[in-house]
Amino acid sequence: MNYKSQFTLLGLPLIHVSTAKMKNGHARRGVAKGWIAIGDISFGIILSVGAAAFGGIVLGGVGIGLLSFAGLAIGVFAVGGAAIGVLAAGGAVIAWHAAHGGFAMANEYALGGKAIASQANNLIAEEYFKNSIFFSSAKVIGEHSRWFILLAFLPVIQALIHKRKHRESKQDT
Repeated sequence: MNYKSQFTLLGLPLIHVSTAKMKNGHARRGVAKGWIAIGDISFGIILSVGAAAFGGIVLGGVGIGLLSFAGLAIGVFAVGGAAIGVLAAGGAVIAWHAAHGGFAMANEYALGGKAIASQANNLIAEEYFKNSIFFSSAKVIGEHSRWFILLAFLPVIQALIHKRKHRESKQDT
């Protein structure tokens, strides 16, 4: 399925949804590029959702962006199973400034099962994380992450709607 909104800005569609399709018996990944991009591989200026997602706010298996939520998250602010960023939270995390996770390594602050930093697993680090909006939000997201799986159904729902409209338009003619 391939859907692009008619509205464009600076040559990019506002919304682009592209999912895998079969061509000559081979699956071709859907590559989405837009301000909001949803696809197998997505490049979204504002929001990018996909198995591999790149852009501003990214959600995916592998995500690289300003604010990244992914299995492997890389970004200024990163949350994931493995996360790398200036601030990072998740399972195994490496951060420039502060890291919180099972394994957490950072220059300044780290909190976790195994923490490495100037301030690691002490009261100063605990106070920093308690007062951080990013880490408070990451904790809430982690506690409710199962709901993010619903985002995977957005392309499927969009494809079904598109297919239904296409079928209805053929019946009208």
